[in-house]
Amino acid sequence: LSSAAVTEWGDTNVLEGDSMDQDVESPVAIHQPKLPKQARDDLPRHISRDRTKRKIQRYVRKDGKCNVHHGNVRETYRYLTDIFTTLVDLKWRFNLLIFVMVYTVTWLFFGMIWWLIAYIRGDMDHIEDPSWTPCVTNLNGFVSAFLFSIETETTIGYGYRVITDKCPEGIILLLIQSVLGSIVNAFMVGCMFVKISQPKKRAETLVFSTHAVISMRDGKLCLMFRVGDLRNSHIVEASIRAKLIKSKQTSEGEFIPLNQTDINVGYYTGDDRLFLVSPLIISHEINQQSPFWEISKAQLPKEELEIVVILEGMVEATGMTCQARSSYVTSEILWGYRFTPVLTLEDGFYEVDYNSFHETYETSTPSLSAKELAELASRAELPLSWSVSSKLNQHAELETEEEEKNVEEQTERNGDVANLENESKV
Repeated sequence: LSSAAVTEWGDTNVLEGDSMDQDVESPVAIHQPKLPKQARDDLPRHISRDRTKRKIQRYVRKDGKCNVHHGNVRETYRYLTDIFTTLVDLKWRFNLLIFVMVYTVTWLFFGMIWWLIAYIRGDMDHIEDPSWTPCVTNLNGFVSAFLFSIETETTIGYGYRVITDKCPEGIILLLIQSVLGSIVNAFMVGCMFVKISQPKKRAETLVFSTHAVISMRDGKLCLMFRVGDLRNSHIVEASIRAKLIKSKQTSEGEFIPLNQTDINVGYYTGDDRLFLVSPLIISHEINQQSPFWEISKAQLPKEELEIVVILEGMVEATGMTCQARSSYVTSEILWGYRFTPVLTLEDGFYEVDYNSFHETYETSTPSLSAKELAELASRAELPLSWSVSSKLNQHAELETEEEEKNVEEQTERNGDVANLENESKV
């Protein structure tokens, strides 16, 4: 056998041996379900150790748009049940096309009915007959019927074409078209008003820092990012929250793609409710409840995670709820940096320099994880207690030694006095 064949045979035996061990440990054969492409890409590869570096796919883009496409939706009728929201969510070009088509079709439909009424009654045959009373005066064809339909629905009333009282079917059609025209106007104008007044564009002036930073703050390791509002009109009742997007595998072997974990940015202390007049630095303390508890500086680039930050509030001018989003991947998290201050005190006011909004500067930060720092701090407390106890023991020993010396000196003095008395007696 060649060396390549021997190597292939050996690798096959190793794989078969591993599969046999797995069969012995788990007598029930578990079949892997058919997973989506994203889930298959994120599954851990146990056999191949050399994992190729691939670009992390964002869940939320930097501009706040969600990078998710819905496919294989079979129950499309659900979009028609909520037709108003469907029209509002459409792009502008489709919305304007539907807006024009709805009015045009309505005018054409009722214009056709007006022409049919005139044709059935014989008004077309008595156009030049002054003794004939038509349903609509001066209606001599489909074009004039179409124009009369537009005048009726839009309540223009030029006064050239007028319905007569000798046409009851025309009076009924006039009532129907007036009511349906009002409904169409309310629906389409309301749809356009909601689409125009959507607060999506308000989120364009809510900015997030391009990078997030990790550094020490008040003796604790913290993850921080900065938010700001470019407008003078403020966001009312602004609140901030953050999510960690990271795939995980449970202890039972279940793979959860893009699992969402809350990142505490001051929910329990009220720091998540913002008074966003000037740029603010949002801080997340990395403690035992934090998902970054065991992540160090060296391990951070190896992690495949994404931090999604969401800023919500009401627009002061319209009172509508506005939401701005952004995200940070591992390459956009800087370890050992802080944000450059942007607020300065001028003559009678505070000035914000947005040129430095995204700037950071390097600061002294340990490269260990928060867990390792806590362990080092706990170990550093033990020698302190030992030194205190040892000092107390040493002090006690010194006191005993001094007492023993005093006793010996007293004994020596007593002996000297006794000798002197004996010599005097002699």
